[in-house]
Amino acid sequence: MPSPALVTRITPVIFVDQVEPCLPFWVERLGFTKVAEVPGPDGKPQFALLVRDSIEVMYQTWASLVAESPAAAAGPRGHSIVLFIEVANLDRVDQALAGLPRVVERHQTFYGMDEFSVREPGGALVTFAMKVGEA
Repeated sequence: MPSPALVTRITPVIFVDQVEPCLPFWVERLGFTKVAEVPGPDGKPQFALLVRDSIEVMYQTWASLVAESPAAAAGPRGHSIVLFIEVANLDRVDQALAGLPRVVERHQTFYGMDEFSVREPGGALVTFAMKVGEA
């Protein structure tokens, strides 16, 4: 009998200076819904949870991390992660993100994907990919 899964979900939390500028990328362009928001002392969001279907992305400000856990905030600030997002229709995503600069232009990879990469407003690299021949 297989043992229960040790991991049931992974949700990226992207740390940024400001949450607000990042929301339109996910909500307006990619159809996510903001389902939770926590205001900071200045009234601006210090945390937001975005959801589409079973996919979640969270944003949190560096300032709120420092206030919550100075030890956790002590590491280097920067983005050492790429969000690799497999999609059903890369043409639709390409159209939704029209006008955003491409970090990596659309191309076919040696591992059988059609993909391109952009930076979301918080600075993280986001790669959208679709298996070649699945359009």
